[in-house]
Amino acid sequence: MGQNLRDSGAGSLGAGNRGAGESEQRAPVLAGRAPPRVKPSNYPPMFAERMAGRTKRPLGDLFELANFGVNLTTLAPGAASALQHRHSKQDEFVYVVSGELTLVSGPDTYPMGAGMCVGFLASGASHHLENRSSNDASYIEIGDRVAGDEVSYPADDLVAERDGDAWRFTHKNGEPY
Repeated sequence: MGQNLRDSGAGSLGAGNRGAGESEQRAPVLAGRAPPRVKPSNYPPMFAERMAGRTKRPLGDLFELANFGVNLTTLAPGAASALQHRHSKQDEFVYVVSGELTLVSGPDTYPMGAGMCVGFLASGASHHLENRSSNDASYIEIGDRVAGDEVSYPADDLVAERDGDAWRFTHKNGEPY
């Protein structure tokens, strides 16, 4: 089995590493040792600072997955996964790996522990996770990368639109940040 695998170098993969028709399998990596995302948050600065204590490890990118993203995310005590949000086209799935989290969905809260999972339908209820415990908590998040996705943030003056491989952020009135 090992003869068909290459050592991925846990993060040394670049977009140019896959040739047309290449069928070689990438070697498995230890998810907890994958490099964290270089830019901790894509939000405009006044919102990005609210993401302190969140570390995302983009696992899907290590394997050049194009149709969906997979992140191993760790929240320090007091940290949040994201601003309260909902996607227009993207379904999301979360699986808690370790620790204790609180799912905040609109006015409702739900405790989540290791082994628990939850899914969010596109255009469904707004949501985010918070670590209200005194220990780190980690989870796997999976979402597709559908073109034209928009994200609304009910508690913040913010709208996000998927523009190719990046997000474009504006105020709710359309003015850019």
